[in-house]
Amino acid sequence: MKIALIRQRYNAFGGAERFVERTLAALATESEVSLTLLARRWQGESATAAVQRCDPFYIGRTWRDWSFARAACKAVAAGSFDLVQSHERIACCDIFRAGDGVHAQWLANRARMLGAKARFAQTVSPWHQFTLAAERRLFASPRLQAVICNSRMVAEEIRRHFDFDTAKMHVIYNGVDLERFHPRLKSQWREAIRARLGIPADATMFLLVGSGFERKGVSVLLEAFSRLGQGSNRYLVVVGADRRAEALKKRAMALGIAEHTRFPGPQQDTAPWYAAADCFVLPTLYDPFPNAILEALACGLPVITSAQCGAAELIEAGRTGWVCDALDVAGLAAHLSELDPALARQMGVAARALAEHFPLDAMAAELVALYRRLLSGK
Repeated sequence: MKIALIRQRYNAFGGAERFVERTLAALATESEVSLTLLARRWQGESATAAVQRCDPFYIGRTWRDWSFARAACKAVAAGSFDLVQSHERIACCDIFRAGDGVHAQWLANRARMLGAKARFAQTVSPWHQFTLAAERRLFASPRLQAVICNSRMVAEEIRRHFDFDTAKMHVIYNGVDLERFHPRLKSQWREAIRARLGIPADATMFLLVGSGFERKGVSVLLEAFSRLGQGSNRYLVVVGADRRAEALKKRAMALGIAEHTRFPGPQQDTAPWYAAADCFVLPTLYDPFPNAILEALACGLPVITSAQCGAAELIEAGRTGWVCDALDVAGLAAHLSELDPALARQMGVAARALAEHFPLDAMAAELVALYRRLLSGK
């Protein structure tokens, strides 16, 4: 049985890739399964896959995505695969994992915060036009048998934008390593990380983890945090990489919150940073289902996120966190002001209990069941 996995930039340490390999390994216990990875670039070694490089020449991201799609589909046609799963918007697949959500929805969400000139530039952008067209071709493809959505939000967006058959959509939530991300990490890391950042032990520490600060809503978070007052015993820590990081640091200074704001940059291991925090905040403009939220919940942190985040459908207001619109500065500020360390500890118990419903094995089992159903029809 030959299975192909399409991912333009494959990271063997990435959550989606790791889970797919795990489920295919489970299938291999019952039958002969070979996995071929079709990728332009990859990081790390695949435990179960042979790598077939699809790396044609390109200039610019539109040509990059077009040329990769063309090369990948050519490899699919030549490979006689029994099942093809794509993590890219490419029509020559049997399964599409919509881990990046719906591009049309992201553009609609982003347009809300752009000025007239920026909205026009987004509308006429060749890359956005290409991506929208590729998305339409994908969901119109007669070959497409199943779409894996990592939230009900994404499934509804696909139905609404493309009138896609709901019977072919399967909501399979991400899983989290419940041992690696655990409340007991607080005893190991909380004091050390806070000392490194110069944050008092009794302060309320809010944490955001994620790169791509525009999408993650960092600007809105800074505005909301500034409304708490300069004298409050609250601190904001933003972990991640972004080319606008220096501009956002200057913005924090202009808002008068620089002394209570930290930008330590990207971190290879984020678990100690969750351990140091009291609450995880992600007012994202658009996020299908960020792994960071499950990791934070597993570490016993309540979560404040936006209605434009797929993980929001898991949050119970006042018990495991709060949800507000991505651009609702006043609403976000109100939720930030509600929390203190004592309430965070109380809500953290419920947060951990929620995370325990999403172990890695549950996601793997759901994927295995889906693959078996599809392969049995071949």
